[in-house]
Amino acid sequence: MPLTIHRLRTLDEYLTFRSREALALADLHAELERLLPKVPCDFKVDGYSYTAGCQVSFEVDFKYNGGSGGVNWRERVCCPLTGFNNRARATVHVFDMEMEVYPDSEVYLMEQASPLYPFLKARFPRLVGSEHLGDQVPLGSLNSCGFRNEDATHLSFKTESLDAVVSLDVFEHVPDFLNAFQECARVLRRGGRMLWSVPFINGGASNLIRARFVSGRIEHIEPPEYHADPMSPEGVLCYQHFGWEMLEQIRSAGFRDAYAVCYFSREFGYLGGEQFLFVASK
Repeated sequence: MPLTIHRLRTLDEYLTFRSREALALADLHAELERLLPKVPCDFKVDGYSYTAGCQVSFEVDFKYNGGSGGVNWRERVCCPLTGFNNRARATVHVFDMEMEVYPDSEVYLMEQASPLYPFLKARFPRLVGSEHLGDQVPLGSLNSCGFRNEDATHLSFKTESLDAVVSLDVFEHVPDFLNAFQECARVLRRGGRMLWSVPFINGGASNLIRARFVSGRIEHIEPPEYHADPMSPEGVLCYQHFGWEMLEQIRSAGFRDAYAVCYFSREFGYLGGEQFLFVASK
């Protein structure tokens, strides 16, 4: 069965999409209410796992809900065979649909300590992953655990040396995200593509700057927000949430096109309303 996606480039296109798909989205939200147990407890939802390639009973719990008492649909709905949650399964699915890469393509994934890294490495042997290790080891070098050190604003890759870049929930932790966008454009070959995710204000035109780095110090504009980080038990500070202006900033950084991929699917277990990934081509 195919996954229906919607490629959107502006806030106006998104609002038109919301109006057009209002009934389908309402039906999906009603379905979510029916799925929830009357008393909060772990439960299962049947569907097709793209990463496993078969029908499964997805596992759902109430972890990582920020104390809301509800389900964090994006981070849960886990495949019992691959262990991938909603977000990770959809990332692989959209990657295959949009990225136009081949088994011998040179792909850079801005993570290495996650289950997604070995999964993609098995499919793309030339894939390189990394974590941000600060000054532990030089950029482009490996630490004692085999993790490569990279800084999104100073990538060690040669100019026009990669076919694809994948960045999942990274740019919100980079104060100078505009420089990071430019670096990603620099290292991609002509025709190369980037797939990324960030905290996204789907109804907002502008980015929300939560904190900034000024004169060597962090200045908080909004209450501090920390996200989980496999390399740090303290988590990592979120500097911004992004609005639709991000796509124009990506184009200004050196990409010829950029768009949001909006998707939702009861059949594939992509639950929780419309969700977003982003694609740019150089």
